[in-house]
Amino acid sequence: MSEKLKILIIRYSSIGDIILTTPIIRCLKHQLNADIDFLTKKSFASLLVSNPYINDIHTLNDVNKKLIQILQSNNYDHVVDLQNNLRSLKIRTALKVNNHVYFKSNFKRHLLINFGVDLLKNHVVDRYFNTIKKLNVINDNKGIDYFINGSPNVEFNTKQEYITWCIGGTHEHKKLSCTQITEVISKLNMPILLIGGPEDKKIGSEIMKKANSDHVYNFCGKTSFEESAYLIKESKLVLSNDTGMMHIASAFDSPIISFWGCTKPSLGFAPYMPKKPSKNIITPISNKPCSKHGKYCKQNSKGCIKKISSELIYNTAINLLK
Repeated sequence: MSEKLKILIIRYSSIGDIILTTPIIRCLKHQLNADIDFLTKKSFASLLVSNPYINDIHTLNDVNKKLIQILQSNNYDHVVDLQNNLRSLKIRTALKVNNHVYFKSNFKRHLLINFGVDLLKNHVVDRYFNTIKKLNVINDNKGIDYFINGSPNVEFNTKQEYITWCIGGTHEHKKLSCTQITEVISKLNMPILLIGGPEDKKIGSEIMKKANSDHVYNFCGKTSFEESAYLIKESKLVLSNDTGMMHIASAFDSPIISFWGCTKPSLGFAPYMPKKPSKNIITPISNKPCSKHGKYCKQNSKGCIKKISSELIYNTAINLLK
């Protein structure tokens, strides 16, 4: 009986990008019956620790001799490099096995952002699958995976119907304003949970104050990543900026409303195959992305996402809640 294939997947960061590798992990495991290891940054390892398709998670601080020796001792048959940078190149070079390297399409992104010419056409997950086509692994079209270990203890009754609103974002230009959110919240007659990191706690408090409602709960900075994921999983509807939490939401059964300003779904990072009917709301100013990661906006000093109508958000939410 032949030994199982051993495959190392490399993706160092960040939250959303790592979550978007989960269909690759699952399909490699199921279709090749392979042992799958994953190399990522220590700060992101918790995203994958409950994934049953992964044998071992290796963490990266730097590409040093000790890490190389550990990886070499595992005798991998293939490396699937979904990061494709200098540090992942060092790993591939040291392991000297079959490589499958993600092509980042930087020139196509440049054309889309600067000239509005869209040659990307597909989602980044589909591009990930192109990376492993020589392994004869195909997309099973089952979408994103995110596994939660049990039922985390959160100070909220998740048995009731409620909405989760992910108000954070890597850059300010990717976030809806406090005013946009409060205008919607004031019309919704349902408990609303605000989810975000410690850096979002202040705006969460401001939203609660302006909304002047006893059904708004500020969980920003108060829950672990897994607890936040659990609150998203159990919610009736998820609203989110372009964030990692948006991608986690697509693993669950709640419909998603996502908001797009400086970044656009055309870059290939929209919620992937959400389980329920969902909606991407794009700023009316321009269909063209302003920047790759939303660091700056070409259209508005505060971010063109701020031009999305609160009435449109409310009406979309009501339709998806039916």
